[in-house]
Amino acid sequence: MKVTEIFHSIQGEGKLAGVPSTFIRTSGCNLRCVWCDTPYASWDAEGETLDNDEIVRRVDALGAPHVVLTGGEPMIAPGVEALCRALRDRGYHLTIETAATVWKDVVCDLASISPKLANSTPSGRDGDRWVASHERERINLDTIRRFTAMPDYQLKFVVDAPGDVEEVEGLLKRIGVCDKSNVLLMPQGVTDEALRERGRWVAEVCADRGYRFCPRLHISLFGNVRGR
Repeated sequence: MKVTEIFHSIQGEGKLAGVPSTFIRTSGCNLRCVWCDTPYASWDAEGETLDNDEIVRRVDALGAPHVVLTGGEPMIAPGVEALCRALRDRGYHLTIETAATVWKDVVCDLASISPKLANSTPSGRDGDRWVASHERERINLDTIRRFTAMPDYQLKFVVDAPGDVEEVEGLLKRIGVCDKSNVLLMPQGVTDEALRERGRWVAEVCADRGYRFCPRLHISLFGNVRGR
């Protein structure tokens, strides 16, 4: 599969925020989120082609017991099922970060599902060439339900404006998810200023409606840089 980077850092988002982890970032994505913070793995996908043995070897060398498979969109990577099995067989705690638009028969310890809201649609960008396909593919209810049926999951939504919360709640009803402890709202932003500004009202929404607030620790600590 094509891999953009493999690196060691802390998990910045979700239930395991703060946990030292090795990240495997696959290259390529079937969506084109307008605010994507890893365009080198989506809009302008780059990387090197590695077989699963080499990926596991590099993960072993970094030494963290937690591994995060992310992207881009890892579910479109060739051989992802075998890679996940190989990592689990070696005793790693595996998180898969996915938009849940594509299903593969994968194993993991935590399914981190991030369905894309309407705020992600790339209107006005690149001549609108990606708008139709992005809108068509960004929500796949059957795939989301299959991931939420895994032993542990989190639903992580990137919210940009207060109106996004109503869209989240409508989507949760369609999915059939009632456990708010697994629903995380994360402010959109790649700077401390943007995260603080949106984070204040997102935190208030979470406190009022019972959702989890999702930080972006890696942005606060390191900035929006590769390999962190």
